[in-house]
Amino acid sequence: MNQSIRNIAIIAHVDHGKTTLVDKLLKEGGVFRANQQIEERAMDSMDLEKEKGITIKAKNTSVHWKDKIINIVDTPGHADFGGEVERALRMVDGVLLVVDAYDGPQAQTRFVLRKALQHGLKVIIVINKIDRENAEPAKMYEKVLELLMELNASEEQFDAPVVYGSGRDGYMMKHLGEPKKDMAPLFETILDHIPPPFAKPEEPFHMLVSNIDWSDYVGRIAIGKILGGKVSVGDPVFAIRHADGKRVRAKITRVFEYSGLGTHETEAGVAGNIVGVSGFEEADIGDTLTANEDGHALPFTQIDPPTLEMQFCVNDGPLVGTEGKLVTSRQLGERLFRELKTNVSIKVEETDKAGIFNVKARGAMQVAVLVETMRREGFELLVSRPTVIEKIVDGKRHEPYENVWIEVPDECVGAVMQNLANRKGQMTNMEKHPHSTMIEATITTRGLIGMEIDVVNITSGRGVMSHLFKEYGPYAGEVLTRITGTLMATEAGVTTSYALVMVQERGKLFVSPGELVYEGMIVGENPRNEDIACNAVRAKKLTNFRSQGEGVAAGLTPATKFSLERAIEYIAHDEYVEVTPKNLRLRKRILREVERRKVQRAAKSAVA
Repeated sequence: MNQSIRNIAIIAHVDHGKTTLVDKLLKEGGVFRANQQIEERAMDSMDLEKEKGITIKAKNTSVHWKDKIINIVDTPGHADFGGEVERALRMVDGVLLVVDAYDGPQAQTRFVLRKALQHGLKVIIVINKIDRENAEPAKMYEKVLELLMELNASEEQFDAPVVYGSGRDGYMMKHLGEPKKDMAPLFETILDHIPPPFAKPEEPFHMLVSNIDWSDYVGRIAIGKILGGKVSVGDPVFAIRHADGKRVRAKITRVFEYSGLGTHETEAGVAGNIVGVSGFEEADIGDTLTANEDGHALPFTQIDPPTLEMQFCVNDGPLVGTEGKLVTSRQLGERLFRELKTNVSIKVEETDKAGIFNVKARGAMQVAVLVETMRREGFELLVSRPTVIEKIVDGKRHEPYENVWIEVPDECVGAVMQNLANRKGQMTNMEKHPHSTMIEATITTRGLIGMEIDVVNITSGRGVMSHLFKEYGPYAGEVLTRITGTLMATEAGVTTSYALVMVQERGKLFVSPGELVYEGMIVGENPRNEDIACNAVRAKKLTNFRSQGEGVAAGLTPATKFSLERAIEYIAHDEYVEVTPKNLRLRKRILREVERRKVQRAAKSAVA
């Protein structure tokens, strides 16, 4: 064992303050100069993480405190990124469970804590945000203990130490009421309670690859905790492939250690430390690196399987190539299969149709992040509505079910309950909070698609919803998740205020004046469950008496604009989201109305 090292992961529900807490640990560990200006949530380095305010990728950092090295892994709190959490837990010996002193344990708290307990990790409870109004830190600590019992924690895990404080304000205390000084009580608890990494320095080098990074200078970097021996630059090693068991010889060209927000090269990595090594043409998550040719492969935790699948297709619309550079089937396929190298929780399959790929994932958020990343890289593509992955159990059709937690203002409870009933959700618990009500229910993953949009609309943005995969259960029958139709453009061109005022009389607009549209593109929503074709580019005939736009734009309501995640959940099965670096457009799969009618007639005659 290496007594000078501690390896910990920080786990919590979304927005309970993990990343802000890491900021303060880094600052107190001397990573930043006293006068250095750093941005908030410094660990959230991806643009998407900064914009969404959530952690998407698990990241490593290191803090030096009292001659000890504390390696910290900041993990995502959203269940869609569970693959990142599971990889992180392979590298650590303990976890900081961060819980909001007002909200208490939430859906993802349960998810990440269950994973940590299954790995046999030591737990330190951090009751964060005790400075919040109406915070109840003592009550929330009791709730965490109840959750530990519910998740069958061992006696040692149940006796977890607790610290209280505020990551934002930079103080922690071992008992409520103590002076609010600094983060030292948390550092002391980590060193006292988290064991040094179990590693065998006298044995040959052995390491499981838990993460992959990329550098333009050295190529692929395999990241993991060294379980045996040490590794130096120039050492020959063997990579045992997780996929097929093949053994590939390689030579270590670089060894990286983590410090603060960056990495630095070192001559050697020692047993128990989390390091990055390069020198492989191919290295994947789950591979084993060993100094001995006959070394054994290390076990790799099976990651929860995907529950949703979607189609990623080449853009075949009339505006293809006008806004993005990467539009071909080959470019799309290469990018998706490259994603598999660093993202173990998605699966990609080619279909028998050219330019169409099936992507299986844990949730719509995970797919939306991938698509958003691709559009920023210059890709144009079409994305379908998610469908659930079904199973046949004992000859019967089964589908995934999820637990859902919805916190809503009291006056919105009835409308949310009605929405749940429409989606065949079964309420299991209801809890009254000071200013809101928490509804707990079981619902099919199919019924959950698009529900977040409904909750936001019903509660005027005040509702909070989270969900967690429960199990596969019997097929629940038809679930109606969208009861509206669409308004479709019949002509290509630029939208005009004159035309949109008339279109608006039939429903809600998705486009504004001056936007490019084409036949088959969805320009609005019809309150009735039918599609209506309309002309959104018609121009007013000019006369000598009136100017072109006079008195028209005044009656136009602002268009509804979708985020990518909402657009994916909104569309029906016969529709696509067209994603380009500049725009999101909703459209029919078959653009021409004549062809759509032919397909509908053929489908009716086949049923008859």
